[in-house]
Amino acid sequence: MHRNHGKTIAQCLADRTEYATNPDKTNDGEFISSYACDLATVDAEFLLSKREYNAITGRTQKSDVIAYQLRQSFKPGEITPEEANKIGYELALRFTKQRHSFIVATHVDKHHIHNHIIFNSTSLDCTRKFRNFFGSSFAIRRLSDQICLEHGVSILENPSKAHKHYGKWLGDEKPLTQRDRLRQAIDAALAKKPVSFEAFLADMQAQGYVAKQGKYIAFRAAGNERFIRLRSLGETYSKEVIRKVIAGERRHEPQKKHAPTNRVATQERIDLLIDIQSKMLAGKGIGYERWAKKFNIKQMAQTLNFLTEHELLEYDQLAEKATEASARFRALSANMKAQQTRLQEISALRTHIFQYRKTREVYVAYRKSGYNKQFYAQHEAEIALHKAAKAAFDALSARKIPSLSALQTEFETLLAEKKQTYGEYVRARKEMQDILTAKANVDVILDKKTLPKEKEKER
Repeated sequence: MHRNHGKTIAQCLADRTEYATNPDKTNDGEFISSYACDLATVDAEFLLSKREYNAITGRTQKSDVIAYQLRQSFKPGEITPEEANKIGYELALRFTKQRHSFIVATHVDKHHIHNHIIFNSTSLDCTRKFRNFFGSSFAIRRLSDQICLEHGVSILENPSKAHKHYGKWLGDEKPLTQRDRLRQAIDAALAKKPVSFEAFLADMQAQGYVAKQGKYIAFRAAGNERFIRLRSLGETYSKEVIRKVIAGERRHEPQKKHAPTNRVATQERIDLLIDIQSKMLAGKGIGYERWAKKFNIKQMAQTLNFLTEHELLEYDQLAEKATEASARFRALSANMKAQQTRLQEISALRTHIFQYRKTREVYVAYRKSGYNKQFYAQHEAEIALHKAAKAAFDALSARKIPSLSALQTEFETLLAEKKQTYGEYVRARKEMQDILTAKANVDVILDKKTLPKEKEKER
């Protein structure tokens, strides 16, 4: 993240952190976490560390880099904002090796949940700067993939090697490319069932495309300079395939704008049975009915295999197991939330103690100056941090402020416990989901209740 022309470092830091922590994008700040910094004063803390770096090392920063940002996106419908934030926090913690303060803001305003991770370019001890290295993006991706797999989240197995600026990547909302438009024109022409290839070319011309025939057939839209070859659009748009479609020897299969990404295959799991009757009444076609019947048969078989494997062939036993699995998952979830809350409290308190000590002399001098405005302008960041730390201590009321070493020990112990708990949490969640799904399917098969409404899923 670079310093903008015409703006101070303080203004730039404020702009960037305010965007990341935007309440409209983070559910009023619910999905934000931080390490070694306070969300209310993160920009001031980053700025102060740069001044201390200059004072300690005597070196001035030559580049205009003020901070670094990672963006981490997840498959829609696969993860909750809380889980995404935890994964982003772990990624930042491991990548920075706990040497740099950072914030993790999980945005939920798009169709895909994604993290904005901003970490300070200056280390916590203010003696060195983060040095970006060749291939850092690949190192981050590998680390992110590893953490996602540890948490049971799918990843891109073979990501595109093309690099794009984030502002140009808009997910499903990105504008159609020239190739997308050409494919749509071909789809429209073939939908009219042309009697010959020449009739197909005539229809394309009517849509505003100029054809160039030779060894390869290519089209150019009106206003464009370059021709696009059919073979570059994919196998289903080649000249040979189009001729077979026109001759009635093959069915045309339009390519979707966004082809499914090649993700790591997840283990087959039980899905809820589909209420075929309600789906048909909603306007689904005969093809869907055939697929749904096959799907339901497969899920019934998988449900039976699951029940046999886990020796849950009596309904009362299955119901009891479902209750136990749900209770265990809720208990682990509550335990993890308590651990995470305490970790955040320790992190914030440790930061305030550290900042209070560093800024105490400046604030005393400010007070002795009679709260001079000029003095305040020169030391605004230090004074803001001192006030924030004082407010945090006041909130503790009569509680004794622990030492930094005691907090560090408690933090490390809690973090180790949380990692262990998370493994149990993931296993308990999967067990609960499988058992509840199996029980729901059994209820349908035994006609104990009506079919559940199938939730819309992205596959």
